[in-house]
Amino acid sequence: MSKQTVAIICGGPSSEHEVSCVSAGGVLKGLDTERFEPLLIGITKSGVWVALPIDYQLEIVNKQMPVIEDNGRHIELSQSGFSIDGEMLDIDCVFPVLHGEFGEDGKIQHLLDEAEMAYVGSGVSASAQAMDKAVAKLLFESSGMTVAHGVVVTQQDWQSATDSLSYPVFVKPSSGGSSRGTHKVKSSGGMKAAIEDALLYDTKVLIETAIVGREIECAVLERDGKVEASILGEIIVNPKFEFYDFEAKYLDDATTVRIPADIPELDADEIRRLAVAAFHVLGCSGLARCDFFYTNEGKVIINEVNTMPGFTGTSVYPKLWQASGVSYTELISALIDTALSS
Repeated sequence: MSKQTVAIICGGPSSEHEVSCVSAGGVLKGLDTERFEPLLIGITKSGVWVALPIDYQLEIVNKQMPVIEDNGRHIELSQSGFSIDGEMLDIDCVFPVLHGEFGEDGKIQHLLDEAEMAYVGSGVSASAQAMDKAVAKLLFESSGMTVAHGVVVTQQDWQSATDSLSYPVFVKPSSGGSSRGTHKVKSSGGMKAAIEDALLYDTKVLIETAIVGREIECAVLERDGKVEASILGEIIVNPKFEFYDFEAKYLDDATTVRIPADIPELDADEIRRLAVAAFHVLGCSGLARCDFFYTNEGKVIINEVNTMPGFTGTSVYPKLWQASGVSYTELISALIDTALSS
């Protein structure tokens, strides 16, 4: 049987460029090369698409995150598909391991739809809705899920909109990712600087009441026509960090994931049910990581859904499936198979 060619795309213009590169390095390592032939495509921070050698440096070395450089081997994506120097590339499936802007907001999905290419993950609408936390929250709430109390503000109206808030609050870009631009604000004095930073990442800022509770994550996978939820994990953050921020996620050994999360079975089942429900509410495909808060009173609050979660071998999403009996390589194969069959 001939191998199918999978184009792994990483980098991109978002603030999560480097994280995307590390994720793609993981996918390359985990790919079942008996079945699939990898093709590596990078997108520079300025948006140039390039063909990369399979051994391109995609790991964190001495705390230095990898980046995509323009090597002159430019790739074009048109309605006819991918080409290099005018020559069409024969690609069966695309794995866009792109986080944040352009990767999770529906933009690359739109381009791939135009080219009628099979790709891993959610389509345009689900990606855009999940990416915009304010929109996703409304959808969750309207389907009966509990969300954190909050307001959405812009550059113009934030002062009047924040008068009635009780602190502490979290301030975050509505469409950000990897906790970039996210701040915990304990009093009104810290609000201006936090909002100004969040506005660097988006024109809309979400301000939410800080919830006292544990951070629980559930991985959702669509395979063989069924949508399944994984065992749950709990994010344990080192007390030196205020919250699960960018540095705690990627650059410091500040967090551990307790798998399985130590919560009562009935509540764990409810979180898993809600994760699958959230996946359907947004219209997701392939994969998603659903993040929840679990309060001391046993209340479950949905926080957000990531349609292309971190995908290194040590990322939470693959770890949760590993604990659920699906190896990293099996997971990657299942996602490609689902993309090819849809």
